Amino acid sequence: MIAKIGHGSKLYGALLYNNAKVLQNNAEILHLQNMIETSDGNYTTGQLLVSFLPNLMANKKTEKTAIHISLNPDPSDIVSDDNYINIANDYMKKMGYAEQPYVVFKHNDIDRSHIHIVSTTVSKNGTKISDKFEKKRSMDICREIEKKYGLTPATEKNNTNTAAIFQPVDHKKGDIKSQIASVVRYLPQYYGFQTLGTYNALLSLFNITAEYVKKEYSNEIKEGLVYFALDEEGNKITNGFKSSLFGKKAGLLALKSHFEKSKNSPPEIKARTIQVLIQVLKMTNNENDFRNYLIQQGVNMVIRRNEQGRLYGITFIDHYSHSVFNGSQLGKQFSANTFHELFSQSGLKESRPAPKIIETKNENNALSESRSELQIHPFFDFMVTTGMLTSDLGLLNVFLFDPSAEDPEEQLFEFNMKKKRRKPKPRY
Repeated sequence: MIAKIGHGSKLYGALLYNNAKVLQNNAEILHLQNMIETSDGNYTTGQLLVSFLPNLMANKKTEKTAIHISLNPDPSDIVSDDNYINIANDYMKKMGYAEQPYVVFKHNDIDRSHIHIVSTTVSKNGTKISDKFEKKRSMDICREIEKKYGLTPATEKNNTNTAAIFQPVDHKKGDIKSQIASVVRYLPQYYGFQTLGTYNALLSLFNITAEYVKKEYSNEIKEGLVYFALDEEGNKITNGFKSSLFGKKAGLLALKSHFEKSKNSPPEIKARTIQVLIQVLKMTNNENDFRNYLIQQGVNMVIRRNEQGRLYGITFIDHYSHSVFNGSQLGKQFSANTFHELFSQSGLKESRPAPKIIETKNENNALSESRSELQIHPFFDFMVTTGMLTSDLGLLNVFLFDPSAEDPEEQLFEFNMKKKRRKPKPRY
């Protein structure tokens, strides 16, 4: 179990954040400790705040009066509501908050359930609850709780068993926001790309696109990104999600910095992709074969065509070097015009047999065509055919991320709690 502790000066904000999720049916109030309860079990944020007012009014000099804790069991653990309540009470008692008012929220808006506890750091007599060695004490308490309730120890869990692989967004599964978040929050950690166009080519493998937006607000120009989920044909199927919902790393400012950093990548990174293209060009000039050969080398090709069918953009995603390049970035001989002419010439020619790709079965167990022929961007084919998904030394570790990570909205809220308030400049 992992505990995350946030301190802030806005107790009402912490209550509002969690109670808003309750109203959206993404959370529920599991338990109230030393708080005033309503007859029907429903609460407004103001009603919850009332129970904390005696402590806040007695406050002597504590600045950060709010404490916001999330307790996150391993995703494989199944925890009942009763045990969540007992875990929360055990944790708060050992942390020195047994006599404090606090409310326990259970969140269920991401793949794993977890709980949030909101309380105040001010005791009834106005003094601050000690936070000495807080992190160490919290870690020790989590280990004790794991043993008591039979939870998976956070220090011993096997990452290969609990980590997840990036998955393309499936709009039929619902919870689109969380699906997009699990991709866009992590891609910049593993891939280099130099423009928004190449970023979008990479996102297209996961049925996502990002659009640049620019608006004037209060006589100031604001710019940012909005993310959309795509269907199998590349059409938008959702309303836009502001990048702020997914954390700073998915925002325009962070991505611009990433663009510049990617431009300074070592020359051998680009050389690897160029060498693959040269080899494949010697083998075929047929588009389908070219695509399939590239997949065998761990490279995806993303093509953009206009309404007349003319190829006007081409991007190569090299999963071995973790880099994304427009054709023109690799050299004139790999530009969109070059490949338009190349593939047009081969249009009437007989296609050469492509390397065999593992065939898959659909839900009805009927043998289907290879995924590379069914899908525009067959992301995982090369990983399957080369055994990467079972190799400890292959790409498996590259595509893993921490499944216990918080929802991006929670990260943003935690950041805002910790953000220091600027002191107003003195007027002269």
